[in-house]
Amino acid sequence: MLEVESLVAGYGGSRVLHGISFAVGAGEVVTLLGRNGMGKTTTVRAIMGLVTPIAGRIAFAGAEITGLPPYRIAQRGVGLVPEGRQVFPTLTVEENLVATAANRAGGAPRWTLPQVLALFPRLAERRRNLGARLSGGEQQMLAIGRALMTNPRLLILDEATEGLAPIIRAEIWAVLARLRAEGQAILLIDKNLAAILRLADRHVVIEKGQVVWTGTSEALSAAPEVRDTYLHV
Repeated sequence: MLEVESLVAGYGGSRVLHGISFAVGAGEVVTLLGRNGMGKTTTVRAIMGLVTPIAGRIAFAGAEITGLPPYRIAQRGVGLVPEGRQVFPTLTVEENLVATAANRAGGAPRWTLPQVLALFPRLAERRRNLGARLSGGEQQMLAIGRALMTNPRLLILDEATEGLAPIIRAEIWAVLARLRAEGQAILLIDKNLAAILRLADRHVVIEKGQVVWTGTSEALSAAPEVRDTYLHV
């Protein structure tokens, strides 16, 4: 579904990514792991067209998307939950959700407003509240719900549960597990290794803008040298 080949990208004259390559298959959950500042978010920004690649290739569903503007990439079926949530603070929960609603695949949409509110009961209780009045955890739920309202073929989450209370993190991991069970392809960044190992099919470890290790959850669990050297866990 997603193919990233020899991706080089950065900001201004500074290169952050030095030949990143990985793929996400249909219905697969893949994580990008690594310490802060290693290039995970830059990789996501390049996929979404928010950073223009210097070299390399990005393809989605068999079509090249390298260098396309973000709205065109979103139209292809890529949904983003950005780092920092970035909900619309002066719109209500309901307005945040319907603002991004789309069904480009045709047929009956998988995700509608009632379905997203059923997935996140906290949002249903606060559907008339402004985005700025929500807690950090509720804003993250809203950001996930907003991305689902685009009915994406691939869902990308940058720091899915960072800084959230344990009870909220548990709710979000449960939602992601449900999405996986329903066949949703996911590319995920997060630091909660225990939860990631339970959820994901494969992991891509990035160090200084390069892929230094890839493998399954079983392989990562059996590789303490990888966790100690590159993840510090």
